[in-house]
Amino acid sequence: MLKRGVQVLSAIEVTCVVAARDSLGEGVLWDADSQSLWWLDIARPSRIHRFSPVTGDHQIWILPLLVTAMARRKSGGFIVGGEDGVYGFDPETGLTTPFCKPETDLPRNRMNDGACDPQGRFWIGSMMQNIGPAGEDLDITADTGNLFCVDDDGSWRIMESKVGVSNGPCWSPDGKTFYFSDSKNQVIYAYDFDGQEGRISNRRVLNDNRDHGYPDGATVDAEGYLWSARWEGSCVLRIDPKGRIVQKIDVPATRVTCPVFGGADLDTLYLTTSRAHVSADVLAKYPEQGGIFTFKPGVKGLLKNSFSG
Repeated sequence: MLKRGVQVLSAIEVTCVVAARDSLGEGVLWDADSQSLWWLDIARPSRIHRFSPVTGDHQIWILPLLVTAMARRKSGGFIVGGEDGVYGFDPETGLTTPFCKPETDLPRNRMNDGACDPQGRFWIGSMMQNIGPAGEDLDITADTGNLFCVDDDGSWRIMESKVGVSNGPCWSPDGKTFYFSDSKNQVIYAYDFDGQEGRISNRRVLNDNRDHGYPDGATVDAEGYLWSARWEGSCVLRIDPKGRIVQKIDVPATRVTCPVFGGADLDTLYLTTSRAHVSADVLAKYPEQGGIFTFKPGVKGLLKNSFSG
């Protein structure tokens, strides 16, 4: 059932805080310890960014493999999604190390968005490879993606299959609901979540609105509302736990990819965007596309969970 809800258009001002010019910005997270923002540019060669809003310091690591998602590790460093599996990343050395490869039987797939559950497992989805060797667009012709749950010992389980483009894994504040988006098929799902067992059940459509582009990355605020970045939608949507759109924030970029709450009080929303293969007319209208955008949404968020390994 299509759940359109009620749109409330907002006059909130959205500004570009980092003119990163990312081809495919994604995977944004806030590090409370250093009060810094981390994110990825997936397109080859992949880059990992770190930015301090207080000092303006901006560091970039260029990686030898395509990386697609990231989460802090309780043991230090990061866990990242890679083209052919899951890796560790050490910002001190700039090195990546293999952690597990759950999809060796599907060489035409790649990993995509990922996040950790409250218990510290890493949930990461896959999709058909859409980035060619020279960075060119490749067509996604089938729903070959899977959703994996990766434990700290490197073991993994398939939790969902036949996914077009895996995106937006996140959890309700009480940890009882899991959200997951299939961007290709323009639907956001909700599941019952069993944190003790690391299981999902009772899949239902939370929102399948097609009026605002494609659901991409997502995060949940402290009130339990989901914020959905919209690819080709020039906006981010706030969606209530019943699937109703309650707020639409316009963003000066057509391809909005991933949101995260940050700042000392977690009251600032940061957004990654993409400028790859965007027409000259679009870039003339949105010259900062590919940058990091930010605004004050009037609600606080939650820190992203860390990987237990």
